[in-house]
Amino acid sequence: MSNVPRIMMISALAQSPGPAMAAMREEWPEAAVHNLIDDSLASDFATIGEISPAIYDRFQTLGRYAAAANDGQAETAGILFTCSAFRPAIERVKADLSIPVVTPNEGAFDEALALCKGKEGGGRVGLLLTFQGSVAPLEGEIHAMADAIGQARPVVMPAVASGALEALQAGDGDEHDRLSAAAADALPPVDVIVVGQFSMARAAALVRSKRGEPVLTTPQMAARKLRRLVEGGE
Repeated sequence: MSNVPRIMMISALAQSPGPAMAAMREEWPEAAVHNLIDDSLASDFATIGEISPAIYDRFQTLGRYAAAANDGQAETAGILFTCSAFRPAIERVKADLSIPVVTPNEGAFDEALALCKGKEGGGRVGLLLTFQGSVAPLEGEIHAMADAIGQARPVVMPAVASGALEALQAGDGDEHDRLSAAAADALPPVDVIVVGQFSMARAAALVRSKRGEPVLTTPQMAARKLRRLVEGGE
């Protein structure tokens, strides 16, 4: 059997695998990383307005498919989801599988909560997004994580970069980054900024040029957490 860990990444946006792969190369170059993409999931969610029973079923199917993938040498060691708006569906996949499964934001939220620990009122987290549908589920996720560790819930300050995702999908990465940085620049002072979607990670350098707070990208922190889980058996 191969000693190279086999990792499967599952995406609901065609723009997400690029930054996810870059983060994996930086954080875990030894891993063999493969991609599953169903970019109809994001548009279906936007149309329906909720995670429907059918979407839950599709996520479970994708998770089981990814977990079963192997090349005769190595079985799947872990799964990384890159689609930030679908945490409840991903949690069901976690419960269904015995291998590590990481949501897009939990690594970054772990670090954001650490930076907010002990801050007055639980601290303040700036959450930078391009998809309005991600605001409520991600705010719920970070609050649930704070509750789970007995920490005061931080105040989440969302900033949605209107038009940025559409610019990226049209191939205008520079406009995406400009709009993302402008949205971040409009945030009030916070303790940490989380760039909350994998497809936005490319804008992190420009965001950092506008802000003095720590700026976390979700793919980087997710890759780091998945490696820790797979190698450490946490």
